[in-house]
Amino acid sequence: MATTGRSMLYSLLSFAIILSLLEMYREKLASSELLTILGGFVSSLLFLLMLTFIGNYQESSGTRTGWGAVALAEIVALVAAATVHRVCITTCFLFSAGLLYEVHQLSGMVPTQNKPKGKRY
Repeated sequence: MATTGRSMLYSLLSFAIILSLLEMYREKLASSELLTILGGFVSSLLFLLMLTFIGNYQESSGTRTGWGAVALAEIVALVAAATVHRVCITTCFLFSAGLLYEVHQLSGMVPTQNKPKGKRY
């Protein structure tokens, strides 16, 4: 499992790479309806990576902002989506809402302990 520092670094590097690719291919992504939706999905991945970066930064510095981190990550992703196409903004927001729901569900999961079979506790 990656440490907080490594996870923060990997998410920032992945964010930079995906943002660069999004900007390189923005004309191609805006050329058709299906590719515009794909552009919104890619922008929502930027949301997830930025949220990971901010969360790891907060954990390493010992601060918490709650929904402020989500709002900041969403604004960054929506601005990136706006450089591609107007429809990308809407699809980015919808995909980001779905990803946020899944992250929330995953954060509430409790790891199960390895219990020997056959014994009841």
